Amino acid sequence: MAAKDQLPVGSGFHAKSTAKEVLEGIDLSGMNAIVTGGYSGIGLEMVRALSEAGAHVTVPARRLDVARAALADLSEEIAIAEIDLADIASVRAFAGDYVASERPLHILINNAGVMASPLNRVGPGWESQFGINHLGHMALTLALEPAIDKANQTRVVSLSSSAHIRSDVIWDDPNYETRDYDKWEAYGQAKSADALFANALDRKWKHKDVTAFSVHPGGIFTPLQRHLPEEELVALGWKNADGTIPEAVKAMFKTPEQGASTAVWAATSPKLEGRGGEYCEDCDIATLADENSPRWQHARVWITDETKADRLWQMSEGMLARV
Repeated sequence: MAAKDQLPVGSGFHAKSTAKEVLEGIDLSGMNAIVTGGYSGIGLEMVRALSEAGAHVTVPARRLDVARAALADLSEEIAIAEIDLADIASVRAFAGDYVASERPLHILINNAGVMASPLNRVGPGWESQFGINHLGHMALTLALEPAIDKANQTRVVSLSSSAHIRSDVIWDDPNYETRDYDKWEAYGQAKSADALFANALDRKWKHKDVTAFSVHPGGIFTPLQRHLPEEELVALGWKNADGTIPEAVKAMFKTPEQGASTAVWAATSPKLEGRGGEYCEDCDIATLADENSPRWQHARVWITDETKADRLWQMSEGMLARV
């Protein structure tokens, strides 16, 4: 199989670097960016950092009132527009409006998502984590192609996760039509799909000067955990029974400002010229996992597999063609 080598570039940054730190000395004036989910958690910090570096940022939002309140203190160079990633018609409408504005798109960060949610179906019956995290973002990226073409050079960043370790794409039943639903397996599948999408996009749109990466942002307490009850957070070891955070978790987890850094680095770093399609963590390209890898680090081999990436692309194109 053809696979990505996953060789780090020596970025000079680390796990606790912030988005502002990785953008120091980088001028994004005149550049346009889109950050989905850019009004809460790490997405909000991505928007803040990109805007402060000079970019004009568009934030597609399902909850416009919440987005306006969250972004009210930031630059006037931020636009908010309606989107629902669970509704492909909404995704295409947002992209159509953006394309009609004739603005080139230089940076696209597909950040929004749901995690470990109860079984829910979107679109024509897709499992919601796969449908929102992967298919919604793939539809958005494809529909934005004319704006990407106008930019001449674009970086696309797909938010994956160390949860990809939990599951490859479930090729024979991605929507849990015949197997029992497991919310963490479904999340792992969606995050593997996000990584494989970047792998395929980088190769398929290389002739357009599009470079794509997937990113694990790290462990961060954000609204992404909204579907997890307190007792599950305790069972996972993320919280103590009294609601406090264990010292080991404090040491390992990142702040939202730190959690935003790897995506912003992947979207802008000059050190990534000539690279693409790889999975990144802690502000560098992640190494390929081996038998000594921690269970929460490094890229598992299936997300580096170009044959799997092309298979997912073909499967996903077929699914999107039906809506």
